[in-house]
Parts: sequence; structure tokens; C-alpha cells
Amino acid sequence: MKYITACACLAGALALPGLVQARPVTLTAQLKNYAGNGAYLAVYVTDAAGKYKKTLWVAGKKTKYYKHLSDWARGSGLNAREFDGISGASVGSGKTLKVTVELADTLIDAGYEIRVDSAAEDGRDNPADVRTPLSKQGAGKPVGGRGYVKSFIYDM
Repeated sequence: MKYITACACLAGALALPGLVQARPVTLTAQLKNYAGNGAYLAVYVTDAAGKYKKTLWVAGKKTKYYKHLSDWARGSGLNAREFDGISGASVGSGKTLKVTVELADTLIDAGYEIRVDSAAEDGRDNPADVRTPLSKQGAGKPVGGRGYVKSFIYDM
């Protein structure tokens, strides 16, 4: 019995790392200079069909404004479990958001995208302000936004 238990533990120890491999990824969003309040940002992952998969970070503390991050809000269902513990202050005009998150290796080079929705009080809402493929090749390459985000980079 001890032999079977030991074999099972060894097999699990060898298989588990392949199932849960993750790496730290640094996300950096530089905002444009604009007049107005700090921007709310939702950084999230979608699959190849554009379907929401996972929230990486939310900048902005007042949840009543999250509905303005419309693509992310629709995908996440605004379920607090999707953003608990991964949120911070809004980002001011011309400022930079820089956070490090853990991403499963299985998401990289598998057709997934990182997207950023942005919105500011009394300003425009920008669903998919940034869209960039999640790939080793795209890491470290800046992508321009079409709303409040001037540039976005992810580094592995």
C-alpha cells in the first residue's frame, strides 16, 4: 500500500507542474494627456473568438463606474470574484499604470488576446481601447490605444 501511495504522489508531483505553470507578466499602460478625472481601466484576456476569459487588473475603486468598461463588464458579469484583490486606484492623465500579474503558460501563443477597456467620468467610454495578441513575440512591443491609453506593453 505504501508503494502505491508513493508512486501516486510521485506521479502527481511530476504531472502537476505541467498543469499549473504560470509566469509573471508585467502590464504597463501609459495614458494620454487629457482633461478630466482619472481613467478607469480593465485589463483582461479573451480567447480567439473574442470571448472574455479572465480579468488581469482593474484600475479604479468605485465599482459603480465599472459598467462603463462595457466589454469587460459584459464578459465578467461584474462578478466581484472576477476582480477581488486585483484592483487599484484610477490612473490620471499622462500617468502610467504598471502591475505584475501571473498568467498561465497555456494562454501564451494560443490565440488569446489582452484587451484594455477605458473610461473616465464625464468622458468617453472606450471598449477594447487596446487589443494585442498574447504571444512571446509580442512581449515588449508597445501597442497604441484608441482612447485614453497612449501605449500598452506587456513583458514576460
